[in-house]
This record gives sequence, C-alpha cells and structure tokens, in this order.
Amino acid sequence: YTVTGMSCAACSARVEKAVSAVDGVSSCNVNLLTNTMLVDGTATDDAVVAAVTNAGYGVTLPKKEKPAVKSIDDDIKSLVARLVWSLSFVLLLMYISMGHTMWGWRLPVFFNENYIALGIVQLLLSAIVMIINQKFFISGFKALIKKAPNMDSLVALGSGAAFVYSVYALFLMTTDLKHAHHYLHEFYFESAAMILALITVGKLLEARSKGKTADAIKTLMDLAPKTATVIRDGKEVVIPANELVPYDIFIVRPGESIPADGLVIEGTTSIDESALTGESMPVDKKSGDKVTGGTVNRLGFVKCKTTKAAEDTTLAQIIKLVSDTAASKAPVSKAADKVSGVFVPVVISIAVITVLIWLLVT
Repeated sequence: YTVTGMSCAACSARVEKAVSAVDGVSSCNVNLLTNTMLVDGTATDDAVVAAVTNAGYGVTLPKKEKPAVKSIDDDIKSLVARLVWSLSFVLLLMYISMGHTMWGWRLPVFFNENYIALGIVQLLLSAIVMIINQKFFISGFKALIKKAPNMDSLVALGSGAAFVYSVYALFLMTTDLKHAHHYLHEFYFESAAMILALITVGKLLEARSKGKTADAIKTLMDLAPKTATVIRDGKEVVIPANELVPYDIFIVRPGESIPADGLVIEGTTSIDESALTGESMPVDKKSGDKVTGGTVNRLGFVKCKTTKAAEDTTLAQIIKLVSDTAASKAPVSKAADKVSGVFVPVVISIAVITVLIWLLVT
C-alpha cells in the first residue's frame, strides 16, 4: 500500500497501530521514507483502507502489475523554492532583529528610535515566511484537531506561539512608548520564522533520500519494455507487455528488449544479460534456451514462447524484492517509531502544564 499525508515517525507509528488493530492483520510495517506499508494477514483491503483513513491519512491499494513509485521531483522543486524564499526573508529578518538590536548594524534613518516600525517590519517578514510554509500549519493543526498530533503539530505550535507572543509584545509597546526599547527585546519573530526555515531544510534532505530510493526502483522498471510483438491468428500484433500471458508467442528483433521470460522456439541470437546478471559478454541463445525479460537481443531474429505472466517474471520479482526491502524496517527503527509515537503527545502535554504553571505563578 502507499500511504499519503505522513510527515514524521509519529505519523507512521499511528498508522501501524491503527492497521495492526484490524482483525486478521498479523503484522504491519510502515516506512516513512518510501511512504509504503506492508501488511501480512487475512484482512481485506477495505478493512485496511478504512483503518488508515480513520487514522487521518490517505492510502492507495497496491497494484499487481508493478510496484507504484511516485516521482518526487515536483516535491523537491517545491521544497527548494520554499527554502530559498524562506531564507531570503529570514536573513533580512535576522539582520533587523539580531544584527541591529544586538550588534548595532546600520538600518535606514527612518528606523532610528522608531521601535514600533521595527516591530511591524519584523511582524511582516515573519508573517511572509509563515505564509510560504503554511503547509506546516495546515498539516499540524489538522492532525491536532483529529487528536493525532505529529511533528508538524509541534512545529506549528512552536512557531505560532512565538509569533503570537511577539504580536502581544508589539501591542504592549504601543501602550508604553517610554519602555519601547525594553519590549523590543521581547520580540521572537525571528524564532517563529527560523523554525520553519530549518525544518524545511530537513524536509528537503528527506525528500532527496526518498528520491534516491525511488530512482533505484525506477531504473529497474525501465529495463522492461512497454510493448511486445505477439503472433495472433498468424499476424504480428503489438500489445502492452504487461498483458502477456503464458504460452503467448512473441518475436524479438535485433536491438529490442525481451518483454517477458520465455523459451526460444525459433531462431538463434546473442542476448545481453548484463543488466540482470552483470555478465558483460552476450550469451548465445538457440531453440529451447531460456530468455529473461528485460535483457536485450543483440543480433538475430527470434521467436519465443512466454513461460510466465508479466507480474511473475524474474525482473518483476527483483523489483518487488527491492521495493519490499525498501519498505521494511530494522528492529531499531521499529523501536524508534514507538518512541516517536508518544514523543509528540508528551511534549505537548509538558508544554500545556508549563503554561498553566506560568499563568498561576504570574
């Protein structure tokens, strides 16, 4: 299965817990890196989908033809754009808030002793960064409302709290201009913006890791040809390679890829099997010899008979094995996910208790 909407280990832990509770599920493995879920047992697809949906996440059913590999190039481009724009405004914000107030870096004369103007500019810059990274707030508060807080929830709460408190300090400044300089040090607009920028860096690195895993599987998928030329009623017909079934007769011309596992029934040739076996020298094939899907016909014209359906070929099994390996997790990863599952609620609980004590004391 492919699970969507997960943003941290707490999310994957929640999905695992929800699916594991379904009758008939013997084991459940959710991999955040590849957004995949492996489920063993007798539970129906509908029951698994319902469990994931009720947990607040999206899920798509597995495809039998070949594992679905989602291209994340668009996600990476979006994250790069978000990061560039965020850092541009964050650096300007840091110059104004930290550089000017702490180290006396120069600003336009207009801002001299004009602390309210400094506060408003910081508010606007941090608000822009928050808008650029609004995805954290949408995902975080959505998960919080569903009582399934995740790391986005922590990010949204942390950034939001810093921003709201700073706005409160700015309003206090307008009511007490004599102590305006004091309130200037109560602003945390730069913290609200910096949190989002730094988390975006982490999201970008995570997306690149996902991209490398996906690229490895897509490279294997690209070995298999998309079409096959079969003999139907004495005529050559081009069909999608995934529609081949056992005992279909297909032909392969020089330079074409073998569309499926089969046996040579007519002709001789040399097959390049280096992509699968690593053997650099082409292997001679004659009538009765086996051919493997994904290999390349180098010389002769051959007619072959399919011995396996498209989803059962050697190449398909290799792709499935790589996909399952990427989706599986080591025991230490499972332990880390269990900790992450309670980490977010515990941190939020501690924060709430701290605020209550602070209010009572003050």
